[in-house]
Amino acid sequence: MPNAPVRVLVVDDEPLARERLIDLLAHEPGVEVIGTADNGAAAVEVIRARRPDLVFLDVQMPGKTGLDVVREVGVDVMPATIFVTAFDQYALRAFDLAALDYLVKPFDDERFEQAFNRARKLLELRDLGKLREQLLAVLQPGAGAQRSEQSAAGGNGYLERIAVEMRGKVRVVPVDQIDYITASGPYAELHTAERTHLIRETMQTLEERLDPRQFIRIHRSAIVRLPLVETLLKGAGGDYELQLKGGIRLPVSRSRREELERRLGVMP
Repeated sequence: MPNAPVRVLVVDDEPLARERLIDLLAHEPGVEVIGTADNGAAAVEVIRARRPDLVFLDVQMPGKTGLDVVREVGVDVMPATIFVTAFDQYALRAFDLAALDYLVKPFDDERFEQAFNRARKLLELRDLGKLREQLLAVLQPGAGAQRSEQSAAGGNGYLERIAVEMRGKVRVVPVDQIDYITASGPYAELHTAERTHLIRETMQTLEERLDPRQFIRIHRSAIVRLPLVETLLKGAGGDYELQLKGGIRLPVSRSRREELERRLGVMP
């Protein structure tokens, strides 16, 4: 059926992210959104039951990640997939391998159009064999993928860059420019010498993906760059604060003080 609509599944654990994609797809001719899923397990079920042509698939989801979904469904039967991610290490890996496409949150309308039009064109060509080879390369990276990962996350596997939105455009902030990170509700604020960038990511995820030789979490709401630590201050009530070069002071939780002192080389 040459004029059959593109049947699309939207998978994201954030309601607003799902709604944004659905709204953007509503303005595309010849598109049918056949369903949504808010977690990886549900995504696997819908993909197997409904057989969509195209999936917008969030990479970072609790439980099964987007890559776990692809593994469980199987590369041979996985629909064409556009990855949606808040971290460029996944995005750059997929892009450098020429996988279908990716969207880095937050993305603008123009970037969505570019990704969707590319997907539609490849679906029209029915070049699904090539797409499956590319998905397999993302899941089981060879030498090319390793080079891509090293460029995005460094040879040690830790993040070297984080994608952020600034004035409606997506830019990449090198982590070696980040002085400290603080929590702000469901967001995290990346503080550099020049400005503060807001990203939608948890402190736990950032703590896990930043090089522990350079960063340490000192509080549930704060991560700092170790080389910038200048002074550890003890308050009258037994609480501690940390002062960075430049004068910024941040609280240190009691549960994390001992590890901080060890990392700073403070003698007991």
